[in-house]
Amino acid sequence: MNDVAPSAAAPGVADFPVLKLKHNEDRRVAAGHLWIFSNEVDTTATPLPDFVPGTIVAVESDRGKFMGYAYVNPHSLIAARILSRHAGFAPGQGLMVHRLNVALALRERLYARPYYRLVHGESDELPGLVVDRYADTLVVQIGTAGMEVQKEHILAALEKVVKPKVVVFKNDSGARELEGLPSYVEAARGKLPDEIEVLEGECTFRAPLAAGQKTGWFFDQAANRRAFLGLAAGSARVLDAFSYVGAWGVQAAKAGSEVTCIDSSQPALEAASRNAERNGVAIRTQKADVFEALEELHAAREKFDLVIIDPPAFIKRRKDAGKGEAAYKRLNQLAMQLLPRDGFLVSCSCSYHLEPAALTDAIQKAGRHLGRFVQVLASGGQAPDHPVHPAIPESRYLKAFMCRVTHD
Repeated sequence: MNDVAPSAAAPGVADFPVLKLKHNEDRRVAAGHLWIFSNEVDTTATPLPDFVPGTIVAVESDRGKFMGYAYVNPHSLIAARILSRHAGFAPGQGLMVHRLNVALALRERLYARPYYRLVHGESDELPGLVVDRYADTLVVQIGTAGMEVQKEHILAALEKVVKPKVVVFKNDSGARELEGLPSYVEAARGKLPDEIEVLEGECTFRAPLAAGQKTGWFFDQAANRRAFLGLAAGSARVLDAFSYVGAWGVQAAKAGSEVTCIDSSQPALEAASRNAERNGVAIRTQKADVFEALEELHAAREKFDLVIIDPPAFIKRRKDAGKGEAAYKRLNQLAMQLLPRDGFLVSCSCSYHLEPAALTDAIQKAGRHLGRFVQVLASGGQAPDHPVHPAIPESRYLKAFMCRVTHD
């Protein structure tokens, strides 16, 4: 959707400092990417150290062509991120309101209930910003210095567009350290709740907020969890590894399965048990390192009809790909050892640096090592409230494969 026209009093290009690109370094931005790397900037014409982190600039090609408005962080490899390509529509509260209205229109079309990711960073043309919605509570995560400067505009725009009762800034991600930003959690509007409530499928969940992972919940797996329920309904015993607060396991129990949840966090497992009780079912929990727990279950000759492995990212940097791929192979092998002669495996990865083909390769190698035959029944990515920006491969990160594993 095109940017709307500004008011007559809106600032224009001449009101902002210029960030000039090197010769031919405008092509990627012109093709739709929002990132400008430090080595693409003409630092002779526009020295990066001259900019205060978060400064709004007018980006120009080496020929002086306006490429867009961006915010700058001279201390980051990604030196600037585009916010607007309309010369007459500069960043500010008006742009923030427009972007939020566009984002909200998509979610309201896709979801009957207000539980979803409202803003997914670059994919909603708001790089460095994530907003998850839990009915009248919004949990905001700012990951860049540029968005931190826009914080008051973000808050005002959220109040105008969504009218929430509670707005929490959960700014505690590791990405902030790379941007030179402090870590904090605060309620900007209303009272900071201990937990947030989530409605997903036929279940009601509660998850820790300040002490929880991400914004408290993983909306990105919602579509995959919905798809997997067909397998869970026919499975007598289900193992949910890296269970967190039981999003997979509780729904499997609700579908009639006997469920065991494994996680290294005792508070997460206690929350999972409460979520099971909340939905009229019971689960078993085990606090343990998942790799060690799977080995122990195999040694005890335990079997499960369905095993879910939804681990944290094993590959956070490209240079860790080899080690990470080995970890995915080992994890899938340990999971398959717990399946009977004909069982099901849900294997996931949220590592951007792991290609889908690399995960299926790890699954296949794990199966061959055990003399098993693997069939991929379905594959999934992140839910539609986490849209993919076609020009930014980094916005596609989640992989989920639902597999049948049998003996040769």
